[in-house]
Amino acid sequence: MQSEALHASAPACVATDVIRVVGARENNLRNVSVDIPKKRITVFTGVSGSGKSSLVFDTIAAESQRQLNDTFSTFVRHRLPHHAQPNADSLENLCAAIVVDQRRLGGNARSTVGTATDILALIRLLFSRVGQPFVGYSNIFSFNHPDGMCPRCEGLGKVDTVAVDRLFDRQRSLNEGAIRFSAFAVGGYRWKRYVNSGLFDNDKPLKDYSDEEWQTLLHAQDVPVTNPGPGWPPTSRYEGVLPRIRRNFLNRNVDEIKGLDRTEWDRLVTAGPCPQCHGARLNEKVLSCRIDGRNIADWCALEVDELLAVVTQVGAPLAATMVPALASRLQHLVDIGLGYLNLGRGTNSLSGGESQRVKMVRYLGSSLSDMSYIFDEPSVGLHPRDVARLTGLLRHLRDKGNTVLVVEHDPDIIVAADHVIDMGPGAGDAGGRVVFEGSVAALRLADTPTGRCLARPVSVNAAPRTPSGWLPIEHANLHNLKDVSVSIPKGVMTVVTGVAGSGKSSLINGAFVRTYPEVVCIDQGAIGGSRRSNIATYTGIMDPIRWLFARANTASASLFSANSGGACPVCKGLGTTETDLAFMEPIVSICERCRGRRFTDEVLTYRMRGKNIGEILAMRVAEAKAFFDEPEIGPALERLDEVGLAYLSLGQPLSSLSGGERQRLKLATELGQSGRIYVFDEPTSGLHLSDIDRLFRLLDRLIERDATVVVIEHQLDMIARADWLIDMGPEAGRRGGRVMFAGTVTAMLATGSGDTAAHLRRYAGSAVAP
Repeated sequence: MQSEALHASAPACVATDVIRVVGARENNLRNVSVDIPKKRITVFTGVSGSGKSSLVFDTIAAESQRQLNDTFSTFVRHRLPHHAQPNADSLENLCAAIVVDQRRLGGNARSTVGTATDILALIRLLFSRVGQPFVGYSNIFSFNHPDGMCPRCEGLGKVDTVAVDRLFDRQRSLNEGAIRFSAFAVGGYRWKRYVNSGLFDNDKPLKDYSDEEWQTLLHAQDVPVTNPGPGWPPTSRYEGVLPRIRRNFLNRNVDEIKGLDRTEWDRLVTAGPCPQCHGARLNEKVLSCRIDGRNIADWCALEVDELLAVVTQVGAPLAATMVPALASRLQHLVDIGLGYLNLGRGTNSLSGGESQRVKMVRYLGSSLSDMSYIFDEPSVGLHPRDVARLTGLLRHLRDKGNTVLVVEHDPDIIVAADHVIDMGPGAGDAGGRVVFEGSVAALRLADTPTGRCLARPVSVNAAPRTPSGWLPIEHANLHNLKDVSVSIPKGVMTVVTGVAGSGKSSLINGAFVRTYPEVVCIDQGAIGGSRRSNIATYTGIMDPIRWLFARANTASASLFSANSGGACPVCKGLGTTETDLAFMEPIVSICERCRGRRFTDEVLTYRMRGKNIGEILAMRVAEAKAFFDEPEIGPALERLDEVGLAYLSLGQPLSSLSGGERQRLKLATELGQSGRIYVFDEPTSGLHLSDIDRLFRLLDRLIERDATVVVIEHQLDMIARADWLIDMGPEAGRRGGRVMFAGTVTAMLATGSGDTAAHLRRYAGSAVAP
C-alpha cells in the first residue's frame, strides 16, 4: 500500500482526530484497517466493485447510525431504520452520520420537491398570514388536507380515465370478447356479470347497440336485474363496465393488484390534468387567496429561480421573518444546480442525482458541526459547471467543522479532496484492499488504476468518423424544447450534452425516440423481475445450464430451478431466512436446511462436470467462462466479461446491482446485434476512469457493426472523444431547450460558446479563444 501524510497545512492527527477502522470484512473487504482524518474531505476512489461502498456505507455509516439509534428508547427504535452491526474488529471515534445517497426520493403521487424539502410548509404559512382574502390557517393550503384538496382529484392534480376506444372492440359481441381487458376475459367472473345480466344480446356486435344499450353497458349503476341468466348471484345488481373498473382498479393502487398486467393497464388508462382544478391540486376557495396576484399553485408552478425573485418582493410586515428563511432555502436549490425545478415537481420523476441534491438542501443551512456527511457519487447527473458548485458546497460543510466522506469517480471531485483513499486494485475478489492513501498530488504518481488514469494525457477526437447518413428531428417542442430541429448522424457516436435541465433528455429520450420508435434505450433503470432474478436468469443461460444437469443426471430440468421442484422447502429457494426482532434489526441468516445453497440435499447430489448446481451459481463470470464452452452459454458470458462484469457471480440477484451495473448488463445483451440505433443515458455514471476506457471499446464495437450510438453525457472524456456533439442550453428549464452547438469536437474547441465549450477547453488544455 502506498501512503503519504496529509497536507502540510492540516494539523497533525492524534487518536481522536481520525475515524479508525480495524479489520473490516464486510462484503469483499479483506481485513481493511485505515485511519480517516476528521474535519476534512476524504474521497474514496477505485474501480467499480473494489469495496468503496462496503467500507464507507456498509461499515462506517452503518455502525455510526446503529450506535446513534441505540441511544433512543425501544419505542422510538421500532420506528427507525434498522442497521446491522458490520463485520469488523472495531470502529473508533465515529461521528454522527448523515448519509446522502442516490436512492431516489420516490414517494407517492403526493410527494413533491416542495414537500420533500419542507419549503412548501413555509409557503403555506406565508399564505395563511399574508395572502388575501384570508381563507384559513396553513393546513388548508395543503393538497393533502381534506379542507384544501380539490374534491375531484383529491389533491393529486390529475385523474386517470379509461380510453373507451381501446377498451372495447365494437366489431365484436360480448361472447366474442368485445371487452379488451384480461380482467373481463371471456369465461371470467367479471365477464359473466354482463352476459348473464339479461340486459344484452350477447351475440350482437357492440356497433349495433342502441344508444340506450351502449350507455347501460358503459355507465349504468345499481340497476336491478329482473331476467338474469343462469349463475347470476340472486342479490346482485348490475354495474356498468366503467364504474366497475373505477371501483376495482382506478380507486386502488394498481401495483398491488395481484395478476394485473401493468403493460395492458397502461394501454387502457390515460392520466391527464384534473378538469376541475386544472392540475392545481387545491379547491377554488384556497386558490382564491393570493399574494401580489399569484395563488399558492402559481408559486409552485414557477421554476425555483423565478420563485426566488417573487419571494424577495414580498414586503408585508408579517412576512419579515418568513421571507428570509424561505429565500435562503430556495437559494440553496439554485446553488446546487436545481434552479430549473419547480416545487410542484413529483419526487418520483427525479433522477438519482437530482434526488441526492434535493436531500442535500436540508443540510446546507444547518449549524450543526462535528457531524460526518457521507455522499454517494454526488456528481452524478451534473454538468462540469455544476460540479464546481458542488465542490464549493462540500467545502462549506467541511469548513463548519464536519467530516465529509465522498465515494466518487469524477476527477473534479477527486482533486477537491484533502485526503484520498483508493480501493482495489480490482473488483470483487480482486479488490477489497486499500491500495493508496494520501494527497491528490501523490495519487497522480501512484501505480494504481486511479493514479494511472489521473496522470494520463487527455484524448481529443481530432479525426471523427464520417456519418453514413442523418436522422432528422423536426420542430420538437416537448417540455422545454423550443421548436428544435437538428439531425443525428448515422453510424457514428453522437454525444448530447448541456447543463442539467437544458433539454437533453427531452430531445433524445423524448422527441428522437418518438420519431424513431425502433431506437433501443439502455438506461440505468431497474431491471424487471422478482428478488429471485439473477445474472444467469436475465442473460438466458440458466435454462441451458438446467438442461445440461438434466441430461447429465437423467433427471427433470425443473429440479435444478430454485423456483421450482428443486427449491429448499425451508427457505423456498432464497438461501436465507429472516427473523423479525421488532425494534431490532431483523436477523437474516443462512438457511440451516440448505446452508445457503438454495436447493434440496437431493438436488445437490447431482453433478455436472464435478460441480453441483449450487456451486455453478456461486461461480464468478470469469470462472464460468473457462467452465462452459456451450454455444448457448459461452457467448453470453463473454459479453458479460466485455462490459466489465466478470466479477459478478452467476447467481447474483439483480436487486443487488448498482445503476451502472444494470446498464452494463443491459448492454451485454445487445452486443451481438448489428445495425441498430442505441441511446445511452449517462453510461459513465458509477464508472471508474479505467472502466470508461472499456466502455469506449464497447461503443466502438457497436459502431463497427453499423450501429448508431447516441449518448446523453456530462463526462468530459466522453465529450472529447465523440464523433459529433450536440450541446443544449444555454441554461436549464425555461432558459434552455435550444441547440447551442452541433458539430465536431475540434469545431467546438475552436468556435463553441457556453459552459460546455469552456469546460472542454479547460479539459483539453486548449488556448483557442471562442
